[in-house]
Amino acid sequence: MDFEYSPKVEELRRRLADFIDRCVLPYNAGWHRSVADGVYPPPFLADMKALARSEGLWNLFLPDLRPDEPGTRLTNLEYAPLAEIMGRLPWASEVFNCSAPDTGTTACDRSARGTASAIGSVVQNQILKILTRFPRL
Repeated sequence: MDFEYSPKVEELRRRLADFIDRCVLPYNAGWHRSVADGVYPPPFLADMKALARSEGLWNLFLPDLRPDEPGTRLTNLEYAPLAEIMGRLPWASEVFNCSAPDTGTTACDRSARGTASAIGSVVQNQILKILTRFPRL
C-alpha cells in the first residue's frame, strides 16, 4: 500500500502548519491563561475559527459532505497527517472544527442520516452502544 501523501494532502499540511504557526501558536499562552482562569472558550477562539473556515481549513475529517457543506472531504488516510499536526497543541483541533468528541460524533450523526456506507452504519451502531454506557458530561 502506498502511504505517500497526495499533492492535495501535502498542500493542506503546508497550509495547516502555516496557519498554526501564524494564528494559533501566538495565542497558546493566552489559551492556557484563559482556561486556568475558568474562561472557556477563550474570547479569541470564535474569531480564530472564522478565520480557519475562511481559509478552507474547516471540517477536515468529513468525507461525505454534501456540495453545499463546507469542508475538505478527506478520507481517514488523508486526514491522519493533519490530525498529527493539530495534535501538537491540545486545543488546536477545535480551531478547525475537528476536536473530540465532534470528529467522531459528527461522523456518527452523518451515518445516522444515511450518508455513510453499510460498514459505517455497523461501526456507528457499535459506537453508539458504547457511548450509551457513559453519562454525558
